[in-house]
Amino acid sequence: MPGQSTAHSGYFVSTKPSDRFPLWTRANVGEVFPDPVKMSTFDFAFQNDDGIRMSELAFRDAYVAIGAFTHDEFDPDECVFLGVFGGYTYLNAAVGRIFGVRAPEIDVETVDRNFFGEQPGIPPYESHPDDENSEASQRIAETFLYLFTAPALPDVFDDEQQLAQMRASRADFEQMGDHEIAEWIMEHLERGFTGGTGFRELFATHLRVSFLAAVPLGVLEQVCTAVGRPEDTLKLVAGYGDVASAAPSDAMWRLGRQVAASSELTALFNDGPVGLSARLGAAADASGSDAAAFSEAFEQFVYDFGSRGPNEWEISCPTWETDPDIALAAIDRMRLAPPDADPEQRRAGLTSQREALSSAMSQALAGNPEAQMQFELAQGAAAVYLPGRERTKTNCVRFVNETRVASRVLGRRLIDRGAISQMTDTSMLRFSELHELIDDPTGWSEVIAERQAVYDDAVSRQEPFVIVGEAPPMHEWPRRDEIELAALSAGDTLGGLPGCPGIARGRARIVLDSTDPTALEPGDVLVAPLTDPSWTPLFVGASAVVVDVGAALSHSIIVSRELGLPCVVSATGATGRIPDGALIEVNGDTGTITVLEV
Repeated sequence: MPGQSTAHSGYFVSTKPSDRFPLWTRANVGEVFPDPVKMSTFDFAFQNDDGIRMSELAFRDAYVAIGAFTHDEFDPDECVFLGVFGGYTYLNAAVGRIFGVRAPEIDVETVDRNFFGEQPGIPPYESHPDDENSEASQRIAETFLYLFTAPALPDVFDDEQQLAQMRASRADFEQMGDHEIAEWIMEHLERGFTGGTGFRELFATHLRVSFLAAVPLGVLEQVCTAVGRPEDTLKLVAGYGDVASAAPSDAMWRLGRQVAASSELTALFNDGPVGLSARLGAAADASGSDAAAFSEAFEQFVYDFGSRGPNEWEISCPTWETDPDIALAAIDRMRLAPPDADPEQRRAGLTSQREALSSAMSQALAGNPEAQMQFELAQGAAAVYLPGRERTKTNCVRFVNETRVASRVLGRRLIDRGAISQMTDTSMLRFSELHELIDDPTGWSEVIAERQAVYDDAVSRQEPFVIVGEAPPMHEWPRRDEIELAALSAGDTLGGLPGCPGIARGRARIVLDSTDPTALEPGDVLVAPLTDPSWTPLFVGASAVVVDVGAALSHSIIVSRELGLPCVVSATGATGRIPDGALIEVNGDTGTITVLEV
C-alpha cells in the first residue's frame, strides 16, 4: 500500500522534544527554512527510519569541533539541535545558551542576542548542573586562540574549488534512468566529493565558521562600547567586498545597467517580468542585437549564481537557474536605480570608512597595549570569518542545487507519464517511496494530495516563534489571515534591533515574496518578513531595510552592512503594522522606525 512502506507514513513527522534542552526558536533558522519543510527534506536532513540525519549530525560535528561538547552529551536517537514542529524547523536555543556558559569571554546574554534579536517572550536562562564544564571551556579557549591567529580558511576555499569543478562536470542526468537519478541524489547528498565530502561535512563547516564569526564581532562590540562608540561596531566590519551572498548584486547591477542603456531591452522589460526570459530569447536571435549581448551575459550570470533563489535550501523550490524569470524580476527593479546606487562604489566608500575608523580606534587604544592587540586581532579575525560564513553558506547552497537539477529531470519524466501532476510532488515523498512510485505510480497521487493538504494547512498558520518543552498542536496555531495587527499612524514608532547604522527616509513597501518585487521603487524602504540571498538584489535600490525577525548575524544585516543601508531587524510585526506606501524614517543607530506620513 503506498505510504505504508515506512514506520512513519504520515505528514508531518515531527521530532521528539528534548527533555535536557527544552528551548526552541525560529530565530536564524527561519531565514534558511521560512516555509514548512517538505517530506523529502525531512527525510535526508532531519530524521528518518534510520535515525537522525545529516543536518542534525552536522550541528553535533560543529559543536564538537569547536570543543563546546562531546558527542556522548547528545541523545544518539533523537534530534537535539534541530526540531520540526508543525512542519516548521526550529533551532535549540538551550544548547546555544550552554555554549555561552562554557565559552570564555561570552555569556548567555550575548548568545541570546545572536539567537533571538529583540523578540518578546523569551524565557530567562535557568542553569543546569551539567552546563558548566571546565574541560569544554579549555577546549573552546584553544579554538579561540586559533581563531584569532588564522590568516585564512583554506578548507573553505578547497570546498569552493571542488564545487566549481562539480558544476563544470555536471552529470548528464538526461542519460540516466529514473532509479539511477534517485540513487544519484542520495549518493550526492551523502558523499558528493571524492573522499566522501557530502552535505553533512559542508554544513558542519558552515556552522563551525558561523559560530566562530560571532566571536570577533563580540570583541569589537565590547571595545567600541568601552570607548563610548558602540555605534561604530558594524562600521568596523563593513565593505569587505568578498561577501558571497552579496556578490550576485554586483553582477545584476551590471546587467541592469545594460538594460537601462538600451531602448530595445528597456521595451522588453517594460512588458513585465512574466515570460521575460522567453521574450529575451526570441529577441536574441537577431544577430548583433542588445538582447543577444544581454542574453550572453545573463547566461554567464545564471551559471555563476543560478543556485540562489527563494528558500534555496529546499530542493523543491525554484532557483535562478531553474526559473530565470525570478532573477530577471530582480534585475527589472535594479535597472531603475540611479547610478549612485552602484554597489561597488558604495562598498568602496565603506571600505575607506572602515580603514580610517580602524586606524583611529587603534591609535586611541595605544595607551592600553593589551586592549589594542585584542582590537587588532579581532579586526583580523572578523575579516576572515565574517566573509567566510557567507562563503560556506554559498558552498552548501551550490551543493544542494545539483540535487535540485537532477530531481527536476526526474520530475519532468514522471509528469509526462502521468505519475505526478506537478514538479514539487516528489518532495512529498521519502526517497525510499520515490523508488516505489517509479516502479508503480498506482495510488501515490492520493498519498501526495493528502500530504500536500497538510502542508498547505501548515503554511496558512502562524507558527510560534519560541517553543518551551512540548509544542502546541498545529491545529491550535492561529491562521495568518485571522491575525489582526494594529496599523501604525503618523507619529507612531516601532522598535527593533539596530542592524546597520544610519538614518534614511522613504516610502514603505511591504514585500512578502522576493519573486514579486514589482512594487519596490528606487528610494523605497524595503519592509520584509525575513530575507535570504534571493532578496539581496532588492537591497540595492532601497534606501533602508526593515525586517520582522532577525539577529546579529542575520542575512539582512550582513548585506545592509556591505551596501551601507540603514537596517532594523526584529521589528516585530513590521510587515503587518507599517502601512504600505507610508513615509517612514528608519534609524539604524537606535533600531527605531517612525511613521512620518500615512
